[in-house]
Amino acid sequence: MASAAASASVTGAPCQQNAHDVGSNGAAVHSFKASNMVIEMSQTPKPKPEMTGLAFGTVFTDHMLTIEWSSGEGWQKPHIRPFGNLSLHPACSSLHYAVQLFEGMKAYRGQDNRVRLFRPMLNMNRMLKSAKRACLPSFNEAELLECIRKLVEVDQEWVPYSDNASLYIRPTYLGTEASLGVKRPSRALLYVILSPVAAYFSTGAKAVSLWADCKYIRAWKGGTGDCKMGGNYGASICAQYEALDYGCQQVLWLYGDDHQITEVGTMNLFLYWTNEDGEEELATPPLDGIILPGITRQSILELALKWDRFKVSERYLTMGDLQRALKENRVTEMFGSGTACVVCPVSRILYQGEALELPCAEDGSSLASRIMKELTDIQYGRTASDWNFEV
Repeated sequence: MASAAASASVTGAPCQQNAHDVGSNGAAVHSFKASNMVIEMSQTPKPKPEMTGLAFGTVFTDHMLTIEWSSGEGWQKPHIRPFGNLSLHPACSSLHYAVQLFEGMKAYRGQDNRVRLFRPMLNMNRMLKSAKRACLPSFNEAELLECIRKLVEVDQEWVPYSDNASLYIRPTYLGTEASLGVKRPSRALLYVILSPVAAYFSTGAKAVSLWADCKYIRAWKGGTGDCKMGGNYGASICAQYEALDYGCQQVLWLYGDDHQITEVGTMNLFLYWTNEDGEEELATPPLDGIILPGITRQSILELALKWDRFKVSERYLTMGDLQRALKENRVTEMFGSGTACVVCPVSRILYQGEALELPCAEDGSSLASRIMKELTDIQYGRTASDWNFEV
């Protein structure tokens, strides 16, 4: 499946390809086993990159994880192998019908030199949900997490020795059915690649500007907006470049005749304001099938509820709500959240020809700054938390 490379091989126990496991929902599933893993170490390790000026997702580690599935044989043994190209049939269903999904998570190196993953089981659960929506075979989330843990352990020297960088983990799952029929694929490939990364945005932690227009729609009721599928993102690229033409860095996705605020770029969105009832509130759109259930989003909600300093809500917000609040000086700040950026403040929104200026503190006093610090303190091990999973 990957390109050939000189390697040494370590083989695990015989694979129980169709052994029953119990998934997180208690149901029996057929799954691969991490204990059956085959490891082939690269004999030509690559030099580690300088993190300064490194573009996001452009450099990859020495190894990758691949796990193949077929309807006739079930799951094959997980395989850690030297990083290389995939070999795919030209009629493969992922290329023609977007039978494909992915996840995004990170490994962080703390000052104690320990490597940690941040709430990785939430990523595994979301990936399984996306797989069911794409008609790809189920797997045991804990087994996949252990496979990923082992891959990161093998390439642990690629985890940056920095509290401003991390190792991005990209699990990917695609149908490899070699036919042009629109159907459930009879073959599939689950693979994981790793990439050392610095800041996601070229502006670093600085605030971004948004283009809000109902010309394009990211997701709709009954669609796949709550799944992490490649098609959701590929279809957004045209709008992203149009936003740049308007002098904005990201798209603020709107939905419905009332122009509901949904997501920003590839991030969930939060509004910290005084609401219509005079309450101090942190609000974010609800998970109604349109919004991606972000791990950072969930973590922010849980942190804010634990603080118990203001109202925390999952509620619908419209551009009309935002315009009125800005005119009445009720907006404190707005920010996006996601694995790649963690937290990103919003400074301006271009909407219907009007530039809406949002308050944006740059002295570290904002709620976004506090959330960023609390989350990164956990991720880099400066604060002990059961959200961390040690490699």
